[in-house]
Amino acid sequence: MNADGELGSSGDGITEPQSTRRGFLKVVAASAGVAALPLAPWQQSAAAAQLVSEPALATRVAPYRVGRWLPSDEAVLDRWLSDLVRKVDLNPAPLHPVVEELGNLIESDPAIYMYFHQMFGQLPDRPQFDKTPIGTRQVRDYKHMLRLISAILTTAPSFNKTGLVGFPINAILDWPMGTQGGFAAFLNDRVNAQFKKILDAWGTYLRSPSSASVLGKDPRHGWFGRNAREAMPNFVEEFQCDPARLHHGFTSWDDFFTRKFRPGVRPIAAPDDDAVIVSACESAPYRIARNVKQEARFWVKGQPYSLRHMFGDDPAHVEFAGGTIYQAFLSALSYHRWHSPVSGTIVRKYVIDGSYYSATPAMGFDPSSPNMSQGYITEVATRGVMLIQADNPKIGLMAMIAVGMAEVSTCDITVSKGQHVVKGEELGMFHFGGSTHCLIFRPGVSLDFDLHGQTPGLEASNIEVNSVLARVT
Repeated sequence: MNADGELGSSGDGITEPQSTRRGFLKVVAASAGVAALPLAPWQQSAAAAQLVSEPALATRVAPYRVGRWLPSDEAVLDRWLSDLVRKVDLNPAPLHPVVEELGNLIESDPAIYMYFHQMFGQLPDRPQFDKTPIGTRQVRDYKHMLRLISAILTTAPSFNKTGLVGFPINAILDWPMGTQGGFAAFLNDRVNAQFKKILDAWGTYLRSPSSASVLGKDPRHGWFGRNAREAMPNFVEEFQCDPARLHHGFTSWDDFFTRKFRPGVRPIAAPDDDAVIVSACESAPYRIARNVKQEARFWVKGQPYSLRHMFGDDPAHVEFAGGTIYQAFLSALSYHRWHSPVSGTIVRKYVIDGSYYSATPAMGFDPSSPNMSQGYITEVATRGVMLIQADNPKIGLMAMIAVGMAEVSTCDITVSKGQHVVKGEELGMFHFGGSTHCLIFRPGVSLDFDLHGQTPGLEASNIEVNSVLARVT
């Protein structure tokens, strides 16, 4: 980093785009307040030394904004959000009750009121920020934000071949997330509790029969139309469904989203070999980190893992200090159930209600937020934690953490404490939303990873669930 805060290389082989760093104050926030504190270069880079593979941070937006949750074609998303704004502005409607509650919370709490004014008011007065990262007029006040969110709660994502508009609230909040006010607001416990109610309300709609309307055969936007069939050519052969029934037998958007593979479609690699660890999700490798720390400054550049915070202060985190973490992310078109990477016994399982729209301030105004904050969100986002005592003593106690990101973020653990699971057995699922997960191993567990010829990063491709991921050496 030079005197102006510009980076070429961080010193550990990680290159960061200069546009996200120049002149941007690094923010350290607690739920009760926010202070702008510049971080010295040594603070930003020291913790990053634990990384074996860091996602390549490109100056352009990654394809499909990573995972195809948002379109790569800005014109498509521009039209979608423009249509939403126009419909909302031309047809004013009462706010959904849970959105009205958010409005009341904002206006009744002086700190939150300040944050929600700051997150829009602190957007730079430059042409780049006159529009959202997708090209539409930037929402500039929280009341307009409330009206747009309210309208979203009775819609389901339709198919689009350039990428799914699966994070519509995220699209509205993308730039505001990068401000100091946004950083403080989206770590506030009361704000997150209210967003959980909002997203639960959307989840209720996505489980209703009305949400199945997008599961039709419209050539461009139906999930069983021409374009969708081209994107998922083997859908009928791979997933449990009945093409002869309405909506292929799916009763709601959530029913479709949590669809199951047909028996035998994803065979379990080496089912009788406990030295082979399999992929727990249909997901793309994001990062491998070794010698992870109990506590780290996870909000700085490099986003080091901080075990105590990942586990929600569960004392079991000390078992993994100095160990290894593998992180991978799911795409919108992927299978969204989780499977056990090993055979073993469920020692403990719990869900931590966390944040939904918090991104690390180290990334500044990230046009693909929070994709470039995937390391950071393992400490602060909603997550489901499962501790597994592996049958193989060379593995011993390991953990899987399913991390929700942005919309809905429901982590549904379906196994019980004390239950013995065999490798490849289902552990749970994401209900629309949720995009990344971690497998965590204790120090001394020697692993030879098989990433199927890929380098971890935002442009990696899916490794099939239940396929070989690593071998204990």
